[in-house]
Amino acid sequence: MFFTAILLALLVLGVNRVAAQTPPSTPRREVRDTLHGVEIVDPYRWLEDQESDETRAWVQAQSALTDAVLAKLPGRATLRKRVAQLMRAGWMSVPWVRGPWLYYQRAKAGQELPTICRRRGASGREEVLIDSEALSSDRSRTASLMDVTTEGSLMAYGIRQGGEDEVEVRLLEPDARRELPDRLPKARYYGGISILPDRSALYYAIHTKDGPRVYRHTLGAAPETDTLFFGEGYGPECTIGAGVTEDGRYLLLTVYFGSSGDRTEVFLQDLVKRGPIVPIVKGIDARFEPQIGGDTVYLLTNWRAPRGRILAVDAANPSQEAWREIVPEGREPIEGLSLAGGELFVTRLVDVVPRVARYGPDGEPRGEVALPGMGSVGGLSGQWGGPYAYYAYSSFTTPFTVLRYRVKDGAQSIWTRTRVPVDPSRFEVKQVWVTSKDGTRLPMFLVHAKGLHPDGQRPTLLTGYGGFNLSQTPGFRLGAVLFAERGGVYALPALRGGGEYGEEWHRAGMLGNKQNTFDDFIACAEWLIQNGYTRPDKLAIAGGSNGGLLVGAALTQRPDLFRAVYCGVPLLDMLRYHQFLVARFWVPEYGSAEDPEQFRWLIAYSPYHRVRKGVAYPSVLFDTGDSDTRVAPLHARKMTALLQWATSAKDRPILLRYDTRSGHSGGKPLSESIEDVTAQMAFLLWQVGALGKGR
Repeated sequence: MFFTAILLALLVLGVNRVAAQTPPSTPRREVRDTLHGVEIVDPYRWLEDQESDETRAWVQAQSALTDAVLAKLPGRATLRKRVAQLMRAGWMSVPWVRGPWLYYQRAKAGQELPTICRRRGASGREEVLIDSEALSSDRSRTASLMDVTTEGSLMAYGIRQGGEDEVEVRLLEPDARRELPDRLPKARYYGGISILPDRSALYYAIHTKDGPRVYRHTLGAAPETDTLFFGEGYGPECTIGAGVTEDGRYLLLTVYFGSSGDRTEVFLQDLVKRGPIVPIVKGIDARFEPQIGGDTVYLLTNWRAPRGRILAVDAANPSQEAWREIVPEGREPIEGLSLAGGELFVTRLVDVVPRVARYGPDGEPRGEVALPGMGSVGGLSGQWGGPYAYYAYSSFTTPFTVLRYRVKDGAQSIWTRTRVPVDPSRFEVKQVWVTSKDGTRLPMFLVHAKGLHPDGQRPTLLTGYGGFNLSQTPGFRLGAVLFAERGGVYALPALRGGGEYGEEWHRAGMLGNKQNTFDDFIACAEWLIQNGYTRPDKLAIAGGSNGGLLVGAALTQRPDLFRAVYCGVPLLDMLRYHQFLVARFWVPEYGSAEDPEQFRWLIAYSPYHRVRKGVAYPSVLFDTGDSDTRVAPLHARKMTALLQWATSAKDRPILLRYDTRSGHSGGKPLSESIEDVTAQMAFLLWQVGALGKGR
């Protein structure tokens, strides 16, 4: 209680500290552990207790400092106005085609929270089904679309509190605007919800402390009577997806081992014949992503094909001996597979730029989808028996656009476009190649104003991800626009650990190879300096989640390279990360300190354990929140305290921005999201001397 009183007093008497940008004093209470013969000292273990009075008082003191520093930055008001212009334009998701209906989410210009809507046909009148702004007086709850029956007569949606991963599931009859009494309790529905077309029952997959489990819920029955249907024996490192086909005949069950699904098992049940659950894929150390068109299961897999291929499996004869390869592996990795209009739409990455090819049900090539330019493609959806598909497109400087594609002849039109006040003709996007520490070449996108001359003085934002087989393609990014408008450069590389060049690229940046990801990122920073774009005191880096680990590793391994770091919802204590929340999912990607060999990998780069007293670290803004139920906020709390104690660069503040309501999964009102982006970008632009420039 004495320590709590001291911290609370600092809140009242800390005006001078704020003015001097001096962080509150944080006691060091060393906890010593011995792991595999190595002594590990943790001076801020006490900050792991999120609910203690001491931690809450410390968070308040840190937040007061951060708010005071960021609020008075010159040029912040102008920046906020521009951020608001970019973010208040509204948006609309790619629609789900359900018979004659299109179901989607959207926010009109200036709308604070999204709305779930539908319309009959592409140009029908919009019907508002669920307005998130009506769910709570403080706008802390949001609704998300989870499933709709094949003909659109019953909809499942989730209610999320703050940014939590967990949702409560509700059911709505859209025609009558009537909510059914059926409600599924708050949980992590990672495997989704799937309603039978006849509305007799639904399947759902949830994450429990013992692992993922699939239940069958009979409509009208109490959730307590739901039947455990599938999943016993699978541990917490797994997730399960459960989906009913659009004709209601089959139930597809997919088990993903690890967060990247590096190993997958696939099962099928014929619901019409009420047959047994039949294994299609089991015991193969590879990834399989299944979809069903008619009576054929299509498997996108890296089995014996690290860049991907597609197999066709007859649902009536799913034995491995009868599998047929219909789209072989090529030089470019396959990023995704979608089914619509009786065709397969296959997205490949050509040096990180998506291309979409069409194939018939037996793999015969049918040309390509003509994309608007060099940008990102996502969310392609349609019905197997329907005439149209819809997909999203954007580029670094072209906002989100949804296009309607007629399968029979390839004709397409814009269904909706986000009208953001950005003139793409003012900017230039190019791709350069960087050589990493071990000689590996990797591509990097650069975005800047047309005619920019690399004079070594440009404020530059370098960002990246490099993990979980996720690819960083050239989609619309606010940071690119804001830096380019101020005469700066935005840089996005393809780092090992991602999926930009297939499974081999992913594995080259995971587990014992994780240092390759950080070496790649550091090499990109050095390239930007050596090629005259910027210099260390003009270079900022930013990343969130796994990207937060990335920038955390970069700032501790090469503090001399960067002036400013934005580190959002990060993983930083890599020796203890797996003990909190759902982090056991990520052990297949990173490893665990419980294993002696993996401990050696982790301690070699764990950012929290590489901090050294007296080093001039860059200025850092950590960002997290209480409602993050995915990555524990303790990482940012502990690292903030440690860097504040260690750094010798007292003119470069180490700040913690901490939201007591937000988390990993968004869910914020638009006005709060605008404040978040403004704070992040104001901090970075301030540190690299560009906050007062631009619009």
